[in-house]
Amino acid sequence: MYRTIALAASLAAAFVITAATAAPAAKPTDPQIAHIAYTAGQLDIEAAKQALDKSKNQDVRNFAQRMIADHTSVNEQALALVKKLNVTPEDNPTSQSLAKGAHDERTKLASLDGATFDKAYVDNEVAYHKAVNTALSNTLIPDAQNAELKSLLQTGLTLFENHQQHAESLAKQLY
Repeated sequence: MYRTIALAASLAAAFVITAATAAPAAKPTDPQIAHIAYTAGQLDIEAAKQALDKSKNQDVRNFAQRMIADHTSVNEQALALVKKLNVTPEDNPTSQSLAKGAHDERTKLASLDGATFDKAYVDNEVAYHKAVNTALSNTLIPDAQNAELKSLLQTGLTLFENHQQHAESLAKQLY
């Protein structure tokens, strides 16, 4: 039952990401895109830290450690780029929606333990990476105006597609 609720919440978050970033009248600007991408990475770092605090499963812990390392690296590159370009990332409804959805999910996960937590965390990681990868592919990369930002987003997409595959494989192991 919890899996269904968590998956539904994740799919709802995916819809919010896609709808908020895909509206033709509200194309995100580069400062907004930078904030969305950074926020998405930071939220996955927070989720991974929660997994490290709660999980005893070594495969889940290894996955969480990889999420922290990879998303921290990409976010550091993003911060260096916005500093170089003298751009201030701009908070926006999409990044706010991401933050609220992630907070709600972490709250739900906090009440779980053991294999139930592991499964819910990994299922959420699958859904989250699918949503972020779709937003990157369909909206954020095409709408980015700055070539360096676009390149960083494309590099991130390749990495995050690998994360999605890893999470999907791990999810199969946990069933």
